[in-house]
Amino acid sequence: MAEMPIYMDHHATTPVDARVVEAMLPYLSDRFGNASSKVHAHGKAARDAVEAGRAQVAALIGVSPEEVIFTSGATESDNLAIAGTARARASDGKHIVTVRTEHKAVLDTCQALEREGWEVTRLDVDDRGLVSPEAVGAALTDDTVMVSVMLANNEVGVVQDLAAIGALTAERGITFHCDAAQGVGYLPLSVEDMHIDLVSLSAHKMYGPKGVGALYIPRGLQTRGIPAPQMHGGGHERGFRSGTLNVPGVVGFGAAAAIMNDEGAAEAKRLASLRNRLRRALLDRLDEVRVNGGDAPRHPGNLNMSFGYVDGAALLLELCEVVSVSSGAACSAAEAGPSYVLEAMGVPEDWGAASVRFGLGRHTTEAEIERVADAVVDTVNGLRERSPLWAAKQSGKPIDW
Repeated sequence: MAEMPIYMDHHATTPVDARVVEAMLPYLSDRFGNASSKVHAHGKAARDAVEAGRAQVAALIGVSPEEVIFTSGATESDNLAIAGTARARASDGKHIVTVRTEHKAVLDTCQALEREGWEVTRLDVDDRGLVSPEAVGAALTDDTVMVSVMLANNEVGVVQDLAAIGALTAERGITFHCDAAQGVGYLPLSVEDMHIDLVSLSAHKMYGPKGVGALYIPRGLQTRGIPAPQMHGGGHERGFRSGTLNVPGVVGFGAAAAIMNDEGAAEAKRLASLRNRLRRALLDRLDEVRVNGGDAPRHPGNLNMSFGYVDGAALLLELCEVVSVSSGAACSAAEAGPSYVLEAMGVPEDWGAASVRFGLGRHTTEAEIERVADAVVDTVNGLRERSPLWAAKQSGKPIDW
């Protein structure tokens, strides 16, 4: 079997950590009980494992275990948070504020609510990918019931000023939701200091299994029935999310969260150092290259760069033999055209179409950084050698790229 390429698409998904697999295995075989079966030993063993996983996920973001509601992933958590809050608070107002560069799970849920009569304000970002707290404040009205702003952008890695935004929402009694699927454990996140009411999480973005996520819902909102459930059935998860729990997934999520809690801060420093090394190598060795997104604060494993005078599709196609990277978010992979995130940041279309998102991760090594840098430099130079536009630029002709 041919050697697999180097993996640098950790924003799309992460490999399940071997320690997580080990924790999950018993619950795929011997300990197969339904966590809702309260009478017999098999059900109790499953329920105890779920509650242990719940405590581990809660510890990662510093909340109480009973405030963690398990879902099928961050997409479902975003839907539950946004649609559920909108419907639960419809009598308070029907206005939602979010940002143009949010994950599609947020943007598409807001769009669906618009069709049902809600008003949605989508705020612009600057050329760094950041929304200003002042713009958020200016968008709030007496009808605003919810603001949704992510922790770290899944394409360009920039980190929003959640504390400043949360202060604005708390002052006016507006529910503040944060999609923290990217960056949690690597980046500071305090629901108390940042006044965040709802937090969406995903296991497979932190070396846990796919198909399981969580939504933080504080006790104060739970007692008010916020958010309204979107899945109905047996009243599981305190009535907020019915359905038989994915016990092996929850166990894996808990194990992944515990590892991230222990190792995330140190790992963030290592990743940032490797990311900066790759960035320097490419900027030093190639002309007509730009970094997309502000430098700091930024997800430590994220580097998004555009390479001028090359065809973006050809660049990815040739690179894929050496390294697995993407040109944008996995959630938008089926959509043609440049990234909507880069477009919102004002990145010109040609530059946006020639962008590459490098997502470094737990197993990325210095040797891999060197190999990827060499591959990118060789590939870009090779494509430019065959490019009439590059030849024209080199001859001194004015080129509109």
